[in-house]
Amino acid sequence: MSVLCANLDALEPVEIRVAIQIGIDTGRRPEDIIDLPLDCLTRDKGGAAVLVYDNIKANRLGRRLPISDGTAAVISGQQKRVRAQFPTTLTRELKLLPAPRRNPDGRRAFTIDTLDQRHREWITGLGSLRTRDGVEFDQARLVPYAYRHTYAQRHADAGVPIDVLAELLDHRNLNVTRRYYRVGEERRRDAVDKVTAMSFDRHGNRIWRDAQALLESEHARYAVGEVAVPYGICTEPSNVQAGGGACPVRFRCAGCDHFRTNVSYLPDLTAYLDDLLRTRERLSAAVDGVDEWARVDAIPTQEEVTRIRLLINRIKGDITQLSAAERAQIDDAVTVIRKHRAVNIGMPSARLRTTSPASEALK
Repeated sequence: MSVLCANLDALEPVEIRVAIQIGIDTGRRPEDIIDLPLDCLTRDKGGAAVLVYDNIKANRLGRRLPISDGTAAVISGQQKRVRAQFPTTLTRELKLLPAPRRNPDGRRAFTIDTLDQRHREWITGLGSLRTRDGVEFDQARLVPYAYRHTYAQRHADAGVPIDVLAELLDHRNLNVTRRYYRVGEERRRDAVDKVTAMSFDRHGNRIWRDAQALLESEHARYAVGEVAVPYGICTEPSNVQAGGGACPVRFRCAGCDHFRTNVSYLPDLTAYLDDLLRTRERLSAAVDGVDEWARVDAIPTQEEVTRIRLLINRIKGDITQLSAAERAQIDDAVTVIRKHRAVNIGMPSARLRTTSPASEALK
């Protein structure tokens, strides 16, 4: 999906590209996307974007699907192009994705066959495609309808309950929804085992040495996330009960024995240390309009900087003691954990490759 999204600009004409972008982001069936009217975009009471479409297969009309601002921008751009191309046709009669030929008034959309053909030409032009594991992907499986399955899988990976996912897919039967994604709990649990085995308290002491000794309750606690903080987890009872919004020490995690972190948070710890150093440098000078006591209170303490450095160095030190094969396993586990910790359920985008914790530790 990362490769496909990174090459969307090569997909022509623009109507086909917009159709595929909508399919990737919304998981709607190709026939539902092609049939979209020009005025398919609206807003809910809170101002968030909503796609209004007809579920042609189930004959359920006027369905409403929340969409991201990015997708709304794609639709808005297409609306402007269509409106400029067919200025005399009434808006209610226009299609969002009009056929480029023999369509003088914009009332006719392009066909499924056209979508399939142009999409296949684009896929073929990309050459060999491989998964993250280096396995060549069967291009025959890359059809417009497949984006409905990837939409379902992203939401399932993000922990969206099946009843909510069924509503997003506009299914009445949960058994139908279950066919649209694969449950990766075994892989996720194996990743949790590997990552949890490299967990540390705020002093940099290893908490777990043998991941296989984890109790079922520990797995269950990790599955629900405990209470997440920006670079670890919190077990302080009142904060847990409040869902992470009632820290008694104002989120000074590095100074609290209820704080835990592990190797999967190494990028977050590193970013946090950089932020502490930048903030300290910026506030070390007088700031106009800020009382001295407020400025002093906002300056990160040397103790916190030292503690975060200690955690980073301890994690990196443990990683360097691993073999190359073990480091590779940790990298894979961290990828799985971070994917499930924060999943973007909107349109995937090509991202710059981030340095893995194990690779970073070797620098």
